[in-house]
Amino acid sequence: MGESEVVPEKVAWVLVRGGRVLVTRNRGVDLFYFPGGKREPGESDDETLMREIDEELQSRIDTSTMTHVGTFETHRDHDGHPEFRMICYTAEYEGPLLPSREIAESDWFGYGDRARVSAVDQLVFDMLRASGQLT
Repeated sequence: MGESEVVPEKVAWVLVRGGRVLVTRNRGVDLFYFPGGKREPGESDDETLMREIDEELQSRIDTSTMTHVGTFETHRDHDGHPEFRMICYTAEYEGPLLPSREIAESDWFGYGDRARVSAVDQLVFDMLRASGQLT
């Protein structure tokens, strides 16, 4: 990846309750991911997260409670440049957390489920475990 190439990004929601974290699985794939998605042109992080969570889980993010958890990147081994970036936020919400559209299912994972999520999500699992939030 050249210096001028854009790193693909996702804005993700990290919702932890009782030592477990909310994850979703898209139809046709085996891995689970944090809910969220890519920005539409001109969207801010809060607009992206609000739109994606409404589309995926029929819930409304309270953007006034959004807190940046961290930005996580996976890298290609041969050049060290970022391969993918995920910008993570916590936030309160209203709504049912019901999978819709492309989402096949949602679940609450503990650290023992780490192998069932994507590589970048695993980095967040590690951070949550290290901070005592994930059991």
